[in-house]
Amino acid sequence: MTDTADRRTRLADAAIETLAESGMRGLTHRSVDQAAGLPEGSCSNYFRTRESLLEAAVDRLAERDLTELATRPLDATDPDEVARILTDLIAKWTTIDRVRMLARYELALESTRRPKLRKALTDTGLRFRAMATDLLSGLGIDDPQSHAHPFVACLDGFIFDRLAGAGDPDTHQIYETLRILLRGYLAP
Repeated sequence: MTDTADRRTRLADAAIETLAESGMRGLTHRSVDQAAGLPEGSCSNYFRTRESLLEAAVDRLAERDLTELATRPLDATDPDEVARILTDLIAKWTTIDRVRMLARYELALESTRRPKLRKALTDTGLRFRAMATDLLSGLGIDDPQSHAHPFVACLDGFIFDRLAGAGDPDTHQIYETLRILLRGYLAP
């Protein structure tokens, strides 16, 4: 990776950390420079506008998620096994990778006021829904494309619930819900 690419990645990662720690109001070029441990002005040199910095954070989140998902065996044909794998992933994303998820929700809320950011998030979401379609298809579920959106929304709801503490379902509840949902999709 070139030095320019390294710095862009480092700044995008610092933006994600800043969003998670300080929210949208705390995200400034200066705060990202500090979080990245780079000289003042570095962030604005690579990302001239706040919009470009936010888009870089979205792209970096997607890159990290896709890299992680590529290492997980989501091609299982047993709905119980898929439910277990996804439950483990939700648990990881709401504990070890909590920062990424908090930043994602900050960006999602901000995108309601920024059409360009909304498009970047929508494009990323379409890739994940395509992966969900493939997963559901691999399980033998009829019309997997029509089930992919509500399935991803269910996963997203569990993540939000665990982060925000609104319901904070335990891993057993998540597993059972996903297992029942997947088996329900398989029912004639």
